[in-house]
Formats: sequence, C-alpha cells, structure tokens
Amino acid sequence: MQKRLFKIEQNEAVARDTFRLVLRTDAPVAIRSGQFVDIALPGFYLRRPISVSDILPDGVVLYYKVVGEGTRAMAGMKPGEGLELLLPLGSGFHPERCREAALLAGGGLGAAPLYLLAKELQTLGKQVTAVLGFNRADEICLEQEFRALGIPVLLATLDGSAGTKGFVTDAIAAAQPVFDRFYTCGPLPMMKALCAALPTPGEASLEERMGCGAGFCYGCTVQTLSGPKRVCADGPVFDKEDLPW
Repeated sequence: MQKRLFKIEQNEAVARDTFRLVLRTDAPVAIRSGQFVDIALPGFYLRRPISVSDILPDGVVLYYKVVGEGTRAMAGMKPGEGLELLLPLGSGFHPERCREAALLAGGGLGAAPLYLLAKELQTLGKQVTAVLGFNRADEICLEQEFRALGIPVLLATLDGSAGTKGFVTDAIAAAQPVFDRFYTCGPLPMMKALCAALPTPGEASLEERMGCGAGFCYGCTVQTLSGPKRVCADGPVFDKEDLPW
C-alpha cells in the first residue's frame, strides 16, 4: 500500500449523476482488476473507496456516482487540483481461472472494475461477453468502451428504455452467451440472483461501507463460509462458492 499524490486531468459527467475521473501521477501505477483506491477529500474525515476502471502508464481512471456530500464535492473539483490516494487496496479478480470464455456482469457502476478485467482477460486470449444492467437508459455508462474492445455487450434496464427490460439475469437468459466462468460487481441483490441462476464458477466483488479501507478497523467484515472476512483487505472479490447467499 502506498500513499501518493495525483492530479486531476479530467472530471466529467458521462451519465446521470455519474462521473469519469482521470488522475495522473509521477510514476507508474500497478493495480489489478478488482482492486480499489481510497481517496482523501479536503474537509472530509473518511476517505472514499472507489474501484479502478482502468490504468494508465502514469495514472488511473475511476468512475463514481454522486450519492452524498463527499462525492458531490468531488464532482466539483477541476483539472489541476490534487488528490491523495492510498493504493492499491484489496484482493482483485482472478482472470487466470477462466478457461476459455468469461461473462462479465455489472450492475450500475459495478461495470467499472469489469472494464480493466476485460482487458486482462483479452491479454490472456480469453473470449469475453459483457452484460450491463441499469435502472434507465440515461444511467448507461461504459457500454461503448466495452464495444471498442470488440466485446459483445448485452444491456438490461429496469424500465425497458434500452436493451432487455428487466435484470441482467433476464438479458443472459434471452441471449444464452457461452462461458465457463463469470465475474460480477454491482448491487448485492443482483449478484445474489446471478450466483443462484448461473451454475458455472464465478467471482463477486462486494460493496460495503468502509472505515480505514486497509484492513485495520474490521468495520467492513462480512460472513463467508470460511469465516468472517474483511471486504477491504480479504476482498472485495470473493469466490461465489464462499458466499453464504
């Protein structure tokens, strides 16, 4: 874990209440898909944990949603301003466990860490299909980024304004993609339903409120079949088979 200073290169809205944040620093960044950073915001005591969507030679790309005072303050920051980050944090996805074809299922901003995972899987020569679920069409993000990688994208929206009407499980049932392992990130009910519906092995990235973000406070502990685990340090990625859904 390192504490490093980054400068904002870009901080722009890309969907409803959703921002893309590009941060640059003075040295290479080593992060795996599923890991996250913890951002210190001026005037706020607790850091904000945000998953990494992509890495640059000297920076990171993050997506975040404005849901409270902290993220609202972050949305108002301008290029050139600095942010202090702790990184890399957590235990990420395991693309090497996929044999031939992977399904990436993201709910809302759960799509963000799956983008870096998609690139890692492609580097290993794996076939990738993405299924992305949102409440409505104006919340869709990262669809075009996945398509630019040559990855087929299945869309689902709860109101039917884009793609399949319903959940990611409905889009999967309709399209019947072929895969031997799935990876998912998003709202807990979505991931729970997905793990129950899919017979193949999989990995899920959990979201939990965090205090320290580095495993010291145990505030984000969840129960697994192998005992209590810290989402920030032992996760956020866990095997489907270890989660007591």
